Amino acid sequence: MIGESDTRPWGSWHILDEGDGFKVKRLEVLPHSRLSYQTHAHRSEHWVVVTGRASSIIEGQTVVSGPGECVDIPIGMPHRIVNAEDELLVIIEVQRGDYCGEDDIVRLEDDYGRQA
Repeated sequence: MIGESDTRPWGSWHILDEGDGFKVKRLEVLPHSRLSYQTHAHRSEHWVVVTGRASSIIEGQTVVSGPGECVDIPIGMPHRIVNAEDELLVIIEVQRGDYCGEDDIVRLEDDYGRQA
């Protein structure tokens, strides 16, 4: 739902827009934090770094992105966002697929003990 947000151990997310087959979120990743290493069965993701520096792990490879740079994650590809810096990382995430629910996450690794 537009305007919905949630606080996570790594930071927070906020839904900016959504419709049939897509969802747009603002992710705020705290300094020296990272999301779980995960996959999605029903959606791809496109990340745009707004502020900070992302050291993302995409299928085991590190991709470093700064403001204005983008990262594309195909459906099913293992990925995680890492903020190894001292400042807040802000990313706009565009999800596209036949289902963009929060339960379309399979966690492969998680720093906070969360399950899939």
